Amino acid sequence: MGDEKLVKSRQRVADHGEVFTPRWLVDDMLDLVKGETERIDSRFLEPACGSGNFLVPILERKLATVQARYGKSAFEKRHYALFALMCVYGVELLGDNAAECRENLEGTVARVLKLEPADSLVLAARAVLAVNIVQGDALAMTDATGEPIVFPEWGYLGRGKYQRRDFRFDALTQRSAASGTLFDAFDEHEIFTPVRTYPAMSVDDIAEGADA
Repeated sequence: MGDEKLVKSRQRVADHGEVFTPRWLVDDMLDLVKGETERIDSRFLEPACGSGNFLVPILERKLATVQARYGKSAFEKRHYALFALMCVYGVELLGDNAAECRENLEGTVARVLKLEPADSLVLAARAVLAVNIVQGDALAMTDATGEPIVFPEWGYLGRGKYQRRDFRFDALTQRSAASGTLFDAFDEHEIFTPVRTYPAMSVDDIAEGADA
């Protein structure tokens, strides 16, 4: 742990206040909500996710739960592992950090499940991360192009099928202020309705969008 790099450059600290949290402190903080970090379907949003210092350990805990519950079924293990990843979100101002965060999370899935880079699940994970980890400004709720941030709500329907609905981040924050959690029990009100709903998708369907 002694050689863990917490600063990329003094200039980045001066320009963006960029300092990374050490792993031991991340683990201590996550232990405060240990039960939630170990739930496959609990959703975490890191508004300044950097290269994934918080999100990677969260995903590792979720994947440990997947192994404990579904390790005897390769089918269920794969699909719940992808669902665990689908419940992890981040916003990052700096493009290189956002890209590194996606790579680290994808690599975590591949490492834990011992998957080859061309495995359809790895490609599906890449496609999920392309929309779950957004380069943008979490305070302004806009992406790198200045457009409103949109996050997908993923659901696992069982039997290898997933549901995706996209919601604007600014609408989600209004809802979460009232209910306490992201994507929690939307009211039938126009600002809480999805901006897009997708048909049910398989791992292969999601993987097709990996390089789109």
